This record gives sequence, structure tokens and C-alpha cells, in this order.
Amino acid sequence: MMENILVIDDEKPILNMFGLLLKFYGYSVLTAENGPDGIEIFRQNRPSVVFLDIKMPEMDGFEVLVKIKEIDPETEVIIITGHGDKELEKQALELHADDFINKPFQRETLNEALKRLQERRKKKREICL
Repeated sequence: MMENILVIDDEKPILNMFGLLLKFYGYSVLTAENGPDGIEIFRQNRPSVVFLDIKMPEMDGFEVLVKIKEIDPETEVIIITGHGDKELEKQALELHADDFINKPFQRETLNEALKRLQERRKKKREICL
């Protein structure tokens, strides 16, 4: 079964790029252009991973992050931001974000984030054994 990944970002080119790359890696990709839609898609599909932009109109990424973690604390949430701001990073981690990548990102950046994701999962499995 293909793993679902949700990408929430208000920039279409970012959604398209994530979609292409993640599909290429064998994931099933869901996208949302804003927080409320993202939360709704999350509720319906329960993806195991969410890539989430911080700066969005309507509802910012922090609010979305809190909601997602309330629904399912086990979901891996990887924050994407074009701001590379240490303060934002600290805030996101305090709200239990699992990782952080900066825009604009290269394919390599996404590869690294997916590699860290697999390592975190492996550690969790080892702890559970």
C-alpha cells in the first residue's frame, strides 16, 4: 500500500513540485492550499506525514500543526518555511513539529528530510520492541 503524504502550502508551484517529487519516490500525495482545507483532508485521509507551510493566509501553519497533533499525535509534521527563522523553528518544535526544511529547497533537501523521517521511525520501532 502506498503511504499518504499531505502537503499544505498556499503556493501552487510548491505543491506541484512536492507532488512530482513525492510521487516519484512512490508516495501517494494529497495537497491543500490553505489550513482549513488541509485539516479537512487530514481528517478524512489520515496521512502519516504532513509537510506544512508556516506563512499562509486564513490560518497559519502553527494553528494547523496544533490541530493535526490533537487529531493524531503520531503524525510526522515537517515544517516548510521560506523564512529560515530560528524563532519560528523553535516555536514549531515546541508545538511538536518533527522536522524543518527551508524554501526554496532542492530535491536534495527533501531527500534529507525523508531520510531523517525514516531514521525517526526506526528509532520509534526499536523503542517499542
